[in-house]
Amino acid sequence: MTQAFSSPRRAIVIGGGPAGLMAAEVLAAGGAAVDLYDAMPSVGRKFLLAGKGGMNITHSEAHDAFVGRYGARSHEVARWLDGFGPHQVRDWIHGLGVDTFVGSSGRVFPADMKAAPLLRAWLHRLRESGVRLHMRHRWIGWRDGCLLFATPEGERLERAGATVLALGGASWARLGSDGAWVPLLAERGVPVAPLVPMNCGFDADWSEHFSSRHAGAPLTTVALGLDEGAATVMRKGQFVASASGIEGSLVYALSGAIRDRIAAQGSATVLVDLLPDHSPERVLDEVTRGRGARSMSSHLQGRLGIKGVKSGLLHECLSKEAYADPLQLARALKALPLVLKRPRPIDEAISSGGGVRFEALDGAGSMLRALPGVFVTGEMVDWEAPTGGYLLTACFAGGRAAGKDALAWLQASNTF
Repeated sequence: MTQAFSSPRRAIVIGGGPAGLMAAEVLAAGGAAVDLYDAMPSVGRKFLLAGKGGMNITHSEAHDAFVGRYGARSHEVARWLDGFGPHQVRDWIHGLGVDTFVGSSGRVFPADMKAAPLLRAWLHRLRESGVRLHMRHRWIGWRDGCLLFATPEGERLERAGATVLALGGASWARLGSDGAWVPLLAERGVPVAPLVPMNCGFDADWSEHFSSRHAGAPLTTVALGLDEGAATVMRKGQFVASASGIEGSLVYALSGAIRDRIAAQGSATVLVDLLPDHSPERVLDEVTRGRGARSMSSHLQGRLGIKGVKSGLLHECLSKEAYADPLQLARALKALPLVLKRPRPIDEAISSGGGVRFEALDGAGSMLRALPGVFVTGEMVDWEAPTGGYLLTACFAGGRAAGKDALAWLQASNTF
């Protein structure tokens, strides 16, 4: 058991994701001696994996619309974004020597669409500023007023003037976000909301017939909405029929509302518009048009292009009686009810909701009321957002805010 030096100006950051790295950058720039610890062999592993399909850094939409993406926690997250919003994120990236561009959807990407060059440039800056990285150091709590780590060489105690926890949520545990910190804080009296999946798929409990034929098939040019009766809002896009249900960008955009409906009612019904570019009147006209000796399936394919997974979904979700009734069939083509039973496991989710409640924090800051000198940031705090750059921007902004709060705590000591 070893114990490192203790210094009033020393800051420890635990967690090497975007929020933790940003907190470390701010602390080092302010003159603190910074040590960053992470349980994994290298930092930014989830960041790198998220960037494999194209590193979506932030979004270019107007400020009010951007802030609104954070739902019930928009007010709290706005405080972070006011100090480091999408424009500042882009300027910061440019300062690392990485160009960005705005895609057709309004999403912002690095010019080469890759995460690795950005992370390399960032780590170079951090090391140049004096940040010391300690890998394979898993934080396992406190002992004798010190932070306790499990390392390949055994347990290690560390002491600091300020500690920033940036431990992530509970999705993609193999990359380091496993939620193991929850009991460590709960036993210290920190209120923590249960971690739940966000930006996730859902189970529909397909029949074997449908699953064996259509698992993995994309439903393109469709619209989806959570059934709210006449108030249902449909979003256009695409999703995928998985082996057990549905997943994909259109599903992720509604995942928080679907998840909450399932939690409250045991299931959630979404409506699928298989022909969003067709009016209900045109669909009804085509369905009721004379088809001669052709089957209804052949008729729908020929007149409306309904085939493959779209045709399979109709048969899966409609009774034989409804399918045989032209009026019911026409309505279903524009609003097919699909019952979702449960979200997929949290470890499969892109992100998670829940975490340290904002009410556990000291005023508008990042410090835990129950643990003076300990600050929290990133996905381990109780906020959530859809994909599209919103998650990453809030992690950058929240990390920066926590770094500033921790620096102010250190500077308030007489010996900084």
